[in-house]
Amino acid sequence: MSSVSTAVILAAGMGTRLKARGTEAPKGFLTLGSKPIIQESVSRQESAGIEKIYIVTGHLSHFYDELADSSQGRICTVKNEQYAESGSMFSLAKLRGKLDSPFLLLESDLIYETRALETLLEDPRPDVMLASGFTGSRDEVWTWTDEKGNLTGLSKNKNDKPEPPAGELVGISKISPDFFAVMLEEADKAFQMSLKLEYETCMAAAARRIPMAVNVVPDLLWAEIDDEDHLERARSSVYPKIPKVN
Repeated sequence: MSSVSTAVILAAGMGTRLKARGTEAPKGFLTLGSKPIIQESVSRQESAGIEKIYIVTGHLSHFYDELADSSQGRICTVKNEQYAESGSMFSLAKLRGKLDSPFLLLESDLIYETRALETLLEDPRPDVMLASGFTGSRDEVWTWTDEKGNLTGLSKNKNDKPEPPAGELVGISKISPDFFAVMLEEADKAFQMSLKLEYETCMAAAARRIPMAVNVVPDLLWAEIDDEDHLERARSSVYPKIPKVN
């Protein structure tokens, strides 16, 4: 049985690349099936044994507050009031002092099969990043690993390293309290210069001090929705293939 019972969903972003859609509702409330994708994500997490979910909000936060109000205490929202001038790591840092056990970290604009969560929860290593095979979806973040399968690099440029990447970053990770503490240390140094800092940057920096394993699932079904092209790919090519969850 997994020792992870907590999840964090980062949901403060403004969704500017979705243009008008992003002004009407947060990306987590895009609907491909009968429910918004955030509700489907929550259902998958609960079915995998997650008991407490923190959602870090910002843009149009009342959507998530209403979801939390209907969750019978399973969901707690924490608002990043500076969401417009900060990045995802600043949002994650809002949970400083609240995460004293291992947790799953997810992005709000993902659709994925439950196997994504099960892969991380069943992996015995304390800190694990989920990666997939190559999706051709554009805007990929590539992952590189060493001979032990531990993270050595993240980049949107596939040619950053001479060797081929191990896979694509999915946006779901398992993080221990020790690794989170190092991420916060790296973030605090960077925040002196700018709050526009993404969590992946701190994850890569922390991985130079504590090993971060990369678990690659070549045939994983998933999609991130950042713009209209992503939305169309998710709706037409990915979502219909993902097994539904109650």
